[in-house]
Amino acid sequence: MSEPSRPVPHRPGAVSLFFVAKAGVFAAGFWCWLLVLVSHAERVTGAHVLAATGAVTTTLVGVVLGVRLALQRNAAVRHAELKRLLVDISWNAFAAAGNAETPAKVVPFPTLSPDIERPGGRGRGDRFSAFDRSAGNERAQGRDRDGSGDRRR
Repeated sequence: MSEPSRPVPHRPGAVSLFFVAKAGVFAAGFWCWLLVLVSHAERVTGAHVLAATGAVTTTLVGVVLGVRLALQRNAAVRHAELKRLLVDISWNAFAAAGNAETPAKVVPFPTLSPDIERPGGRGRGDRFSAFDRSAGNERAQGRDRDGSGDRRR
């Protein structure tokens, strides 16, 4: 049975790749300019310093952006794999719980047994309002200043 086709993980970097390529083009331009200046001049001028500075700076920027792009792509692949692993784990736990022949094979979720009395004297299906100040609610009586159940003045 073949593996189901899964969507390709998000791969960041279209904008980052543009800037890496742009830095590479500028670096190549500066290196070519420096090479031309060095081959045609006898002495070092300000243009040589500018070309060398631009070449080194754009090369370093290109390398830093390239490393950042590689790290982003690697993190995106790891994140997609982690999500896929969590889905597989949860699906396998769900399938194991449904297919278990005995309850000992699967750790059940903690639940209250129907025999345990719920706090506040409420039954299993009883609902109450947060604004209910009935006489059966001990906490509401303890908080009232005058004990009448009405806090409004």
